[in-house]
Amino acid sequence: MGAQKTFYLETFGCQMNVHDSEKVIGTLEQQGYARVESEAEADLILYNTCSIRDKAEQKVFHRLNDYKALYQKGKRFAVLGCVAQQEGERIFERAPFVSLVSGSASYRRLPEMLVQIEQGDTRVTGLDDRQTEETFETEFTFRSNPHRGYITIIEGCDKFCAYCVVPYTRGKERSRRSESVLAEARRMAGSGYTEVQLLGQNVNSWRDPGGKRSFAELLAAVGEVPGIRRVRFTTSHPRDFTRDIVEAIDEVPALCDHVHLPVQSGSSRVLRLMQREYTREQYLERIAWIKGARRTISMTTDIIVGFPGETPEDFEQTITLLEAVQYDGVFAFKYSPRPNTPALSMPDSVPEEEKSRRLQLLLDRQREIQRANYERHLGQILEAMVEGVNPARGQVVGRTSQNKTLNFTTAQPIAPAPGAYLPVRVTKTFPNSLLGEAVA
Repeated sequence: MGAQKTFYLETFGCQMNVHDSEKVIGTLEQQGYARVESEAEADLILYNTCSIRDKAEQKVFHRLNDYKALYQKGKRFAVLGCVAQQEGERIFERAPFVSLVSGSASYRRLPEMLVQIEQGDTRVTGLDDRQTEETFETEFTFRSNPHRGYITIIEGCDKFCAYCVVPYTRGKERSRRSESVLAEARRMAGSGYTEVQLLGQNVNSWRDPGGKRSFAELLAAVGEVPGIRRVRFTTSHPRDFTRDIVEAIDEVPALCDHVHLPVQSGSSRVLRLMQREYTREQYLERIAWIKGARRTISMTTDIIVGFPGETPEDFEQTITLLEAVQYDGVFAFKYSPRPNTPALSMPDSVPEEEKSRRLQLLLDRQREIQRANYERHLGQILEAMVEGVNPARGQVVGRTSQNKTLNFTTAQPIAPAPGAYLPVRVTKTFPNSLLGEAVA
């Protein structure tokens, strides 16, 4: 590898992976590597992978195959994250030109693994026991956004849903001490960050190892850190979603009025097959708490269609759940079998064509719900955090506390800087975004 060491990193998957990549970037830069914009420019090419969906995993191996010719030019490849932890050393057999395979729990060991690669080792692994508490933050973290940042508060998952690979790739739940979380929030505020997002595979399953705070109390404490204007959290599990979380959102202005609460199915029978540990009725009870808040809290969710054994009647119950809840956004997917999961032993009884049909029906109905929901904002004045500018449309790109995109125009000759907060009057609505004009 050359005197000026360079790397290219591509991230697949969720916000947890995005933040993990920030840790990797910070560590690589501290080790003297410079980040470049393409595989062709890089000495070391890293893919931080996701294994939640089958296509996401396939995409990584397709990408590796597309660029394997670069190996002959001295490039080295690394597979990180969930696929690395899931497949382990089998990746070397499937892609022999890969030199490093590392799960997320091992990123603190990246410096020594990099040395091994630089010395010519071609099969370096970092597949540590994921029970360690040293996995939350690396010593050096690069933050890609100077105004909004992530804080991991819990890693892993103990739920073992029938379809989900996360417990096998991220390990069991282990929580970070509240003092550590708050210390990082204060450091971020001192560096100019005004929005933080608390992360976890099941973020509200967090339990303070020191026993000082509940999850709701942690939310409130982060929201009261001077300089922090917005606090988000994702992703919540319905089983551990408690009423005091809603009470905290009501009481602490910095807590954003948005809850992402994955339901996966509207049928209690399917939820039982999925091993989700709650019923439709229990889920709707939590929705009632949210709807009963003094503030208007936006709700979004995840849904899987075509799970093994899902009947037309089960699917219809999911559609009626959409009607009952009136979500502002739904992330919907067709069921796909994942390695090691209990659902693998269930007959995949829903044909692929029927899965696609159900998915489209769900998306079409949800789009109409969103269209009506977003129309309610017409004429309202909402606070938007500036994320950037769209020069082609002459618009500023912003985001509301409800996590809705709000593009707007301004009479000022110079566009507001990213990170600024502005009041914006909504003048037009769409199913997935809002349009407005800045209020003087």
